[in-house]
Amino acid sequence: MFDKYNPIPEIEKSSKEEIRAFQNAELQKLMKYLHEHSKFYRELFAREGIDYREIKTVEDLQKLPVTTKDDLQAHNRDFQCVPDREIIDYVTTSGTLGDPVTFAMTDHDLERLAYNEYISFACARTTADDVYQLMLTLDKRFLAGIAYYMGLRRHGAGIVRVGPGSPQLQFDSIKRFHPTALVTVPSFLPRLIDFAEGENIDLNNTSIKKAVCIGEPIRNTDFTLNTLGQRIKEKWDIELYSTYASTEMGTAFTECEMGRGGHHHPELIIVEFLDENNMPVQAGEAGEVVITTLGVEAMPLLRFKTGDICHHYDEPCSCGRNTIRLGPVIGRRQQMIKFKGTSLYPPAFYDVLNDLEEVKNYIVELRTNKLGTDEVTVIVGSLRRDDKFIKQLKDAFRVKLRVAPEIVFEDPKIVQQRLFENESRKPVVFRDLR
Repeated sequence: MFDKYNPIPEIEKSSKEEIRAFQNAELQKLMKYLHEHSKFYRELFAREGIDYREIKTVEDLQKLPVTTKDDLQAHNRDFQCVPDREIIDYVTTSGTLGDPVTFAMTDHDLERLAYNEYISFACARTTADDVYQLMLTLDKRFLAGIAYYMGLRRHGAGIVRVGPGSPQLQFDSIKRFHPTALVTVPSFLPRLIDFAEGENIDLNNTSIKKAVCIGEPIRNTDFTLNTLGQRIKEKWDIELYSTYASTEMGTAFTECEMGRGGHHHPELIIVEFLDENNMPVQAGEAGEVVITTLGVEAMPLLRFKTGDICHHYDEPCSCGRNTIRLGPVIGRRQQMIKFKGTSLYPPAFYDVLNDLEEVKNYIVELRTNKLGTDEVTVIVGSLRRDDKFIKQLKDAFRVKLRVAPEIVFEDPKIVQQRLFENESRKPVVFRDLR
């Protein structure tokens, strides 16, 4: 699979028919593997009266039930397909939709992960001449950190492992090592911009040329930069690349220089987009991302529901890839909010808050009130709290969302601490307390 001189795999430049034929063959191998090695799926097939040999095409997946995170939590060990002695690394999910889930990985799975990141960073035009500053943790059982590290090594790129937080340390590393690129949660970049302005650092005269943005969207569904993306670009003229990934899939969807959605890697994963009745949606329609992993040894997944709602697009990209492209995550199935008669996802609140420079950070909390309906409280980290600003904030919510949540102000330093409570590996901006 690995070819350092041709970072776009041939299968991604193949026709749709060739890609589908390839995935059909890989799916048949997976079904046989699950029947022979997975206690969970073997029992599921028996219980549902499914002959694994009859699942021969991607379309045949619709004959199978979906797998959920509840299944992973309740039957975690039953998903493991290899003996413990073959496990090299244990990781856990970030717990965005509940308690973290344990994932075990073999040496082969780690090599697959490195290959995934190699071809994903290739989407962001990474070469051996790049030096990447990793602004995220490589510990705490966090899969993404080690994945980025291994993928960049395959490119021969330089790596500066700084970790999250501390704008002063980030700029010290930029000055010392002259990295060309960052891997970061994009909402941290405005903090770097504020720090640079306070220290009279000329951002556009640094070595940084691009940022690979993880964990949060920087684009709208039409691929224009959202409020956060615009806020970054207004002050720091660097290339921004959005990504979508999760521990469960062990695969990333990274956008290329065209900025038209994250590219699918058909060697590594089958992806479906389903409505609330688990029926396929058309290209351009919003659907839940449902994945089937290919080439995973320890804990392969079949029709796993990620909970993420995205649009997808199937026309060829001008970069030369003919694979499906994923738009930004517009919300999570379990996090839909019915607020004062309006259906919303949390990112709608983020977009309003990111548009105001006085808002340094924030947390959105969702509760059920005495009437049994959803109630939203936004905890705003800001030094400005006058009546005029409160009105401006509420008016901004009403203009964009038609409704205004309850607003509570806190010191930005306190909010920052709360964002990383319980030693969280990434900021927990949304809290569903229903």
